[in-house]
Amino acid sequence: MNAWDELVERCARRRREKIGPLSDQAYDELLIVVRERPADYVDDPAEQAFLELAQALDAYRAARRAAEDLDDEAFEAARDRALATLRRACAHAAGVDEGCLDAQLVGLLAAEEDPDALLKGLLDLELAAGEKDAGILAGSWDDVFFRPRLRLRAAVARACAEGARFRMAESAAASVMDAAPSDPLGARHTAMLACARLEDEAGLGELEARFSGRESAWSHLARVLLLYKLDRPVAARRALRGLDGLCRGGAYALLRPSYVDPYLPDRPEAEPRGFEECLLAVHEAEPIIADVPEFVDWCQGHDWFVASARRFAEQNDLDW
Repeated sequence: MNAWDELVERCARRRREKIGPLSDQAYDELLIVVRERPADYVDDPAEQAFLELAQALDAYRAARRAAEDLDDEAFEAARDRALATLRRACAHAAGVDEGCLDAQLVGLLAAEEDPDALLKGLLDLELAAGEKDAGILAGSWDDVFFRPRLRLRAAVARACAEGARFRMAESAAASVMDAAPSDPLGARHTAMLACARLEDEAGLGELEARFSGRESAWSHLARVLLLYKLDRPVAARRALRGLDGLCRGGAYALLRPSYVDPYLPDRPEAEPRGFEECLLAVHEAEPIIADVPEFVDWCQGHDWFVASARRFAEQNDLDW
């Protein structure tokens, strides 16, 4: 989520409502003016809360960057302090405007509860937000004021997958894609992993066709997992070569999974099929991989795959 961009759009739209109809050119000029000093255009509790959330997210990210070179113990302590500060800021923002769904969502995610507790909190938040049928979202990504509901539903899908509720994850992800067909939140990634776990080859194929040309670390990893679980070793090995050849650092990410920060509130942007994306995909696939413990051994049984991972580590000064 780019909170500052959304704050600008929120303030500009509210200002347009107050001053009356504007031409497209006039509205574009208004956006430019608001973007220069967005805080000056905050004159509503909803936008004040969103401003506080944007500032809190900036402060958290700055604190995380400052802690990157600390030793493990100091890093963990700094990280815990940053998350605690973020939770307090989110609680304050939600107090300014109890309808600030993003502040409540970030507060829940920053608590780092176990998947069951997190899912309950997210579903309770949906219920409190007034979603009569949480599986059906009547809105559009083009409506900046509706995006918090979509972010919440995408978080529900990820929490379902993390807690091994894969059919729920697939359904929740589908509702996000129905409301936002271009899938700016990457709900397809969650759905693809769910298809892999459910051995739903047709479902994965439909998603791949729907988003043809937008392959990702998730799509390649899901295909490997699916074919492995279907006991089709030749096809699975071919898919594993695709993961290795088309996803930068994919072999290393799979064989040496790394810590990933909680998504606050949604999945961070990453270069398509780049190393950072590979780390995210492997992180999200951990519940599936843990359920198929022989999968990693099978991957390690391919010398070329291990050699690729080692080579990537050496070239990028990573541990091996």
